[in-house]
Amino acid sequence: MWLLWVALLHMLSSGICARSPRGWCEPGCDCRGELRFTVCSGALFTELPSRVSPTTELLDLSHNRISTIPKDALSRNRKLRVLLLQHNNISLVEDGCFSQLEFLQKLDLSWNHLRSLSEGFSLGLAFLRELQLSHNLLSSLDSRSFMHLDGLQRLNLTGNFIHVLHRRSFASMSSLRQLHLAGNLLTELKSGTFSMLRSLEVLNLERNHISETDVGVFKPLTSMTLLNLAHNHFTAAYFKTFLSIHTYSTHILLEGNPWNCDCDLQRVFRKLRSIQRLFLDDYYNLTCHEPPELRDYRLSQVDTELCIAETVTVLILSITVVITVLATMLMGERKRKRKKRSKHWTQQGQMSDESDY
Repeated sequence: MWLLWVALLHMLSSGICARSPRGWCEPGCDCRGELRFTVCSGALFTELPSRVSPTTELLDLSHNRISTIPKDALSRNRKLRVLLLQHNNISLVEDGCFSQLEFLQKLDLSWNHLRSLSEGFSLGLAFLRELQLSHNLLSSLDSRSFMHLDGLQRLNLTGNFIHVLHRRSFASMSSLRQLHLAGNLLTELKSGTFSMLRSLEVLNLERNHISETDVGVFKPLTSMTLLNLAHNHFTAAYFKTFLSIHTYSTHILLEGNPWNCDCDLQRVFRKLRSIQRLFLDDYYNLTCHEPPELRDYRLSQVDTELCIAETVTVLILSITVVITVLATMLMGERKRKRKKRSKHWTQQGQMSDESDY
């Protein structure tokens, strides 16, 4: 009897009794917490397991070989709050496959082979808070795919092949706080792209190919605290683009761009650094790409000397113009006086001739 009690205590302390009955736990999975946690990571599954308890709240299927998420495969798992599917071979997510997961708060589909998202992708995901889609093969975003993500707060699209953002791509995400688009193929940002994202706090656009933005593209982002534009293709900065950011405090990252360190750029950064609500955190890391004689120099090292020659040239030209204008006016005045005197003398000569008669 004593040996039996010792064995029972050992089972309780090791958590064996917390494991689920074998009928509700797929071989290769670890089911704990009264069937609320099912961990099947690295189990070499090629499809979703069929024996997952209806009471499961966390289902970890990461690092498997799953290629498709069928429409009804998760219909019995309505209590799911976290679904982890990263590092699989998923290339197809069928319409409405998440429509029964009304309590789902986190969905991780990163590191898969998704090329597009269907129109019904977000059905049933009104209470989703975090969506991970990083490191897939997405090239564009259809607003209809995200239509039902009203409660989404974090969207990660890092490391895809997205080359354009349509004006309504994020139209339904009024609660979004973080948008990560780093490592894509974006070349420009158009006005209206972020028009509905008034709750957005973090916008990460690092490591794209962006070389230009519309002046008012960031204006709707009234809650933004971090704007990351580092390692893009900017050669110039436009004061009005950043001045349109009306927030209490926004940190801006701009290093790693091929800046053309001319006087216009220097004037823009001088003005930007004077705006108290904007913080250029990496200003002292900004380096020049053009002109060739300043390549690899830090902008902060050349800023006090950069425009001296241009200023002197402009000053000399201005003085020259002023002198030329004054000289022209003086010469004109002299000519006018000469003509007046000549006319006066002519009139006096005529009067003298008349008096002789």
